[in-house]
Amino acid sequence: MPIRRLPETLVNQIAAGEVVERPAAAVKELVENALDAGARRIDVDLRDGGRALIAVTDDGCGMTAEELLLAVERHATSKLPDDDLVHIASLGFRGEALPSIGAVARLTVTSRTAMGEEAWALSVEGGQLGRPLPAAHPKGTRVEVRDLFYATPARLKFLKAARTEVSHAQDAVYRLAMAHPHVGFTLSDGERKLIALAPAEGELFEGRLKRLGALMGRDFADNALAIDALREDIRLTGYVGLPTLNRGNAQHQYLFVNGRPVRDKLLYGAIRGAYQDFLARDRHPLVALFVELPHEFVDVNVHPAKAEVRFRDPGLVRGLIVSACKHALAQAGHRASTTVSNSALGALRPQGQAGFQGSWRAPRNTTLPRGLAEATAAYHAPLDQTWGQPQNQAGAAGYLPGLERAPSAVAAASLSVARDAAASEAERFPLGAARAQLHGTYVVAQTSDGIVIVDQHAAHERLVYERMKQQLGDSGVKRQLLLLPEVVELDEAAAHRIAERAGELEELGLVVEAFGPGAIVVREVPALLGEVDVQGLIRDLADELAELGEALALRERLEHVCGTLACHGSVRAGRRLNAEEMNALLRQMEATPHSGQCNHGRPTYVELKLADIEKLFGRR
Repeated sequence: MPIRRLPETLVNQIAAGEVVERPAAAVKELVENALDAGARRIDVDLRDGGRALIAVTDDGCGMTAEELLLAVERHATSKLPDDDLVHIASLGFRGEALPSIGAVARLTVTSRTAMGEEAWALSVEGGQLGRPLPAAHPKGTRVEVRDLFYATPARLKFLKAARTEVSHAQDAVYRLAMAHPHVGFTLSDGERKLIALAPAEGELFEGRLKRLGALMGRDFADNALAIDALREDIRLTGYVGLPTLNRGNAQHQYLFVNGRPVRDKLLYGAIRGAYQDFLARDRHPLVALFVELPHEFVDVNVHPAKAEVRFRDPGLVRGLIVSACKHALAQAGHRASTTVSNSALGALRPQGQAGFQGSWRAPRNTTLPRGLAEATAAYHAPLDQTWGQPQNQAGAAGYLPGLERAPSAVAAASLSVARDAAASEAERFPLGAARAQLHGTYVVAQTSDGIVIVDQHAAHERLVYERMKQQLGDSGVKRQLLLLPEVVELDEAAAHRIAERAGELEELGLVVEAFGPGAIVVREVPALLGEVDVQGLIRDLADELAELGEALALRERLEHVCGTLACHGSVRAGRRLNAEEMNALLRQMEATPHSGQCNHGRPTYVELKLADIEKLFGRR
């Protein structure tokens, strides 16, 4: 068949397939147009998930009748005054949204400029252009899209249920609202208002946090760490959540480049790199990050949807994100998410009750259950006799590998606090003074206004891991020679993986070598680990290396392996600790960054305020 030009209407319908994938895409394009027009308030109305109606109303600069005619033509825009695709300062610039929507729906645009005596309305139905007519409308623009995809019925079959389409549109408005906190937004589905955001007041950081709290939840606002970093001409701002505030997917990671919401693999990868020490691989942090850089440093003209970008120097951007996030997490110290204690309190409350009503008193001559009696006796006994364990005169460092003894003055103060139940003494330390160990696993400490419950294995695992990383960065991990080298039998592939990385493992203090086709001999282990199950450690390392593969850099591989070593070398659940050991653990946690969560993102401690505990028992 001969080559021929396609009809204009068909060309627009093809373009619409790229730009208007679903109702949410139309909402995004129209809201971006409103923002480019300088709107301070944007209202979005949907019917039937956007199939029947999408209406976007703004108070922006508006358009004249002549501009309306140009606005619905393909590749007509006011946003490239110098025809420069390098310095793009607006959200839209391709001039495709309105003509694409008009090609597959019934489109009406009503607009009025600030100086206009009257408004003008223009309709486009399935690509057929009408003529401007006078209309009544305040300053700004209202775009109505009816019967979306009526001109391309095949596309209708691919749309989801109305509720699903509304949720996608809601997400699109969320992202634009985060990037523009000083603009008010509403979103309605005809039955209820799903979004109602007033323009945020105050400076940018304050207003942005208020907006993020309204959209991402109070938990995020309460547990967010501020980011403000500059490298060369690139600035990174925003907020990242504490590692203990995490989700099972990356849905709550919001990324922006020069005010534009993006879904960029480079940026998501940088976030994974920043949190790799603190979260398991199937958990994801909550973040909202804003990258601002000169327009010539980024190419936004990659895809019609404008959700993908390309950086001139991607390594610089990634490095800035990783370092800024890690710095903020280090500054958080041992802080853990408030959701940890809230979840604990919620689990303690009876179903359907905010707290216990009334009071309970044990009948006279009632014998306490054996466990409760022991716990009560242990609590009132001197701490150096807790759970019948004699005081360790050698100090905590001899019992817990990788845990340094606190300076003598601090240690003395800790013991003084441990022996004195006065709140004024316990107030001296953020994590309080150790009072007991429960089930050989949990250390209970008293603070001036509550209690702290510490998972001893999770906490010590983080401490050992941070010490190993510090030694790795300084002078290498110190090694301890095994009196008798230990041979570990593995399958041939696993043994080969271990032997192949013997040099990397030696940097971590683990000296191994091949011992035949399916065995490994271990000669030295990291001194921090103390007594360790060598067989279990080597098998876990073989599995870990198989999962990591070849994709990670040397340093990242080493840090992953550090985590496995630390897990094997930390004090296990069931290990009885004495008072000095428990207090040394608390003091070291206070002095160690990231000690609020273990290497897998789980909390290492839960803090319960006395006021909350009293509510549980109906005391307030």
